[in-house]
Order: sequence, then C-alpha cells, then structure tokens
Amino acid sequence: MENLVIEGGLPLRGEISVSGSKNAALPILMASILLNGPAVFTNVPDLRDIHTTLRLLEILGCPCSFRNGRVEVSPGPLQSEAPYDLVKTMRASVLCLGPLLARLGVARVAMPGGCAIGARPVNLHLSALERMGAEFELEEGYIHGKCAGLRGAHIQFDFPTVGGTENLLMAACLAEGETVLENVAREPEVVDLARFLIRCGAEIEGHGSSVIRVRGVRALNGCEYAIMPDRIEAGTFLAAAGITGGELLLRNCPYDDMDAVLIKLREAGMDIIQRADGVLARPGSGGLRGVDVSTRPHPGFPTDMQAQLMALLCLADGSSMIDETIFENRFMHVQELVRMGADIRLSGSAAMVRGVEHLAGAPVMASDLRASASLVLAGLAARGKTVVQRIYHLDRGYERMELKLQAVGARIRRVPADA
Repeated sequence: MENLVIEGGLPLRGEISVSGSKNAALPILMASILLNGPAVFTNVPDLRDIHTTLRLLEILGCPCSFRNGRVEVSPGPLQSEAPYDLVKTMRASVLCLGPLLARLGVARVAMPGGCAIGARPVNLHLSALERMGAEFELEEGYIHGKCAGLRGAHIQFDFPTVGGTENLLMAACLAEGETVLENVAREPEVVDLARFLIRCGAEIEGHGSSVIRVRGVRALNGCEYAIMPDRIEAGTFLAAAGITGGELLLRNCPYDDMDAVLIKLREAGMDIIQRADGVLARPGSGGLRGVDVSTRPHPGFPTDMQAQLMALLCLADGSSMIDETIFENRFMHVQELVRMGADIRLSGSAAMVRGVEHLAGAPVMASDLRASASLVLAGLAARGKTVVQRIYHLDRGYERMELKLQAVGARIRRVPADA
C-alpha cells in the first residue's frame, strides 16, 4: 500500500502531455477477441486496469505484449472463462462477454468488480444479448452465457449505458444480419471503439449518434490503431491549473471531445485557450466563481469529472450546486474534502458547495478513482501537508500522475503507507 504526500499552495506552471484513454483502450483491447489476426495498439496508457485486461486476454487465448505504450495482441485458440480473480478487480472485464459469445457461442464470466460507486448493473448487457439469441444463467457468482450463433436484432436501451453499448456493438459485428441499437451511449470512447472495429472490417454506421446500425460480417482482421487521448485526465489537469492559480499547457488534449467540461470550467472563471501547440489553461482575471452543474450522459457533463470540479468549486467565490444523476453513492469524496475545510452539504443526489478562503492539508482516504483525483487537486491547493491514502484507486486511471505534477512544480511524492 502506498500514499501520496502533497505539500500544497504552489501554482503549477509548465506542460503536461495527456496519456491515452483508459476508457477507450479497455473495450478496444477486449475487441481483440473478435479478430482473426494480430493487432497493434499505440498510445496505450500504462495503468493497472490495462495490465489486468492484458492478463485476462492471455487467459482467454490472446497472447499480448506491452512496451512503451505499444500493445501487440495475437489471438489464438480461445477459452471461454473469465475467472473471478481477475474480474473482481475491474468492472470493464464484463466487456469480454459479447465478443466471446460472438466467437465461441459460449462464455463464463465472473460478476464484475471495480469502483464502489453504486450498483452499475450488467442486466442491460444481458437483456440486450438475449434479444440476439443468447441465453444466460447466474450461479455461484458467474454469468453463464450460450448461443447457437448471434442474430441481428432491434434493441433499445432503457438508459444509454456505455458498457452495454460497447458489448453489443462488438457482439453485433459478427452476428448474422443487421443489428440496430437505439438510445446508445454517444461517448467519444464508444466512437473510438467503432472506428477501430471499422478499421478491422466491421460495417458500422451512426456511431456518435443515438442510433447505431451494424451489419454483421464473417470475420474481422487485425490492424494498427492509436488509442484516443484521455479526456478525463485532460479535464483533471485543466482543473489543476485553476485550483492552484497556475498556468498549464496540455499537449495531446482531446479538445473537441470536451465541450461540456470546457463550458463549465469557463463558467467557473477559467481561461482555456486552444492553440496550435496544445490547450492553455489558467484562472481568469476575475478569479474562480461558483457554478451549477448536473452530470449527464455524453454530450452532457461527465460524471467522471464531477469530483474534480467539486474540488475546484470548494475555492470558488459564491455557491455551487452539483447534481449527480448517473451513479448513486458517488459523493464519498465529500466527507474527505470537508476534513480539509470545504463547506459542502449533501441532500440526496445533490451537493451544495459554498466556496471558502482556503483548504487545509489533512490525512484523507480515497474511495474510488475520481474521488482520488479530487483529493489530489485539493491537496495541491491546500495549505500544509495532505496525505492521500489508498492511491491504488488513482493508479487504475492516471498514468504516473505524481511524476507529471512534479514536472510542473508540485511538491508531491509517493511513499509507502507505513512510512
């Protein structure tokens, strides 16, 4: 176990390069199961969840190698079981279900784990796959799926689930006939998956809209593909510039995929400027000010930026209201921010944030990935020393975060938990 120790109060200045997107890389790597030949992926972030995915692919019959952001996958004879020991640590591992059914007609996948931020039920995945001819049984913590070949179907999601959209999109590529998916997720990571599949020979239309059409093909071939940059990491570092009163230039920033985040950060008083060499972020001349925000599916404000924006608003002038509509139980960072001097009141799915003059360093505990990031941001701005515990959550989604922050002036270091 390790902690991050932060001596706050310094404005961050310099350049940060945004890593590849974990949320795009995970489903794209899982799509290797669909391929008849090898594939090469570049701009892959070096993260715990990525390595868990690569170990899972190895077990499923797709040998992998990872070196300097480059992954090579060589699909071989496939196995149908995703064991609990791997799946328990990462919810995205359920994304192997659709590809395994499409290729083998059978899958045995342990019920997924991951961040403790609500139910995140997989029933939307299962009911949609049943429409394509799959049958499921749940026993002893495993999802047992089988089918005599998947068939195209017309499927309307009750909610635009990202994982469900990705699972069905992959399964439909090798199904017989046409599949129409309605009320699908429109996130840029879903679009990146569709673009990869098209490069491999899939016939997909409508990705990025609420309706996707997929005509099944006999086989998909491998290719070389660059993973998109991580818009949530980019948003986190934009917020870091604002909360510390600094100025950061983000290179490889997916500016066009970040409209909702950019709008709210500008409303909160930040100057964010797109330039030829990157995206420049700094507080505006009027300082930070309170804003209201409600999390929504893309193109709305992403729930994965809610905690980081809250940290920023803790030091804004005036009051802010944050409404979390995507996940229940995603305010576990609030109690830790309050320990640092924040003024936050919860009422159901809403948080009222009243800006304070300053935050004070304190020992705090991370409860999930994005909560970890919000506590790091608060620690960077706080007076005194902040110790962020349980940073294994952070390592699931941010590539060498403390090293990137050190390079722009942060006093932050990783230490053993018992140090």
